[in-house]
Amino acid sequence: MAQSHEHTHVHANTPCSPQDVDAFLNQAETLVARQGQRMTKIRRKVLRLLLESAEPAKAYDLLANLDGEGSAKPPTVYRALDFLQETGLAHKIESLNAYVACGHTSHSHSAVFLICETCHGAEELHAVATSEALKAETKAAGFHLNRAVVEVRGTCRDCAA
Repeated sequence: MAQSHEHTHVHANTPCSPQDVDAFLNQAETLVARQGQRMTKIRRKVLRLLLESAEPAKAYDLLANLDGEGSAKPPTVYRALDFLQETGLAHKIESLNAYVACGHTSHSHSAVFLICETCHGAEELHAVATSEALKAETKAAGFHLNRAVVEVRGTCRDCAA
């Protein structure tokens, strides 16, 4: 029988999650403009939803929360998510088929996610040495690494307590 866990914890974006969502959205807009792109209303709304989400968000959940955004359809949300990933503002956790915002606009990096099999939370780990090793090993194999997402499954500190 499954045990109920009464503790609440938020793992989706920590420690990447910006504390001030509005300030981060403005920062993201500047980053996107520097890249010669536009932060459209729908892209901004999707990013806001990711930033405000307590857990990794699925595209259809985002679509359901795009109230007032006209006739948003699944392809619209997926295009916004693709854009946010390309600009480094979001990551996709493949095994969960879900997305999280990333507050590291100052540098690109490979994402390492710790996924708790008990509470299903996902926390981004700043695994600098792991990322550097992955870059070195792929380079040695003659492969040019653009982006990587590493998923590690186990039990988070809260559930292990």
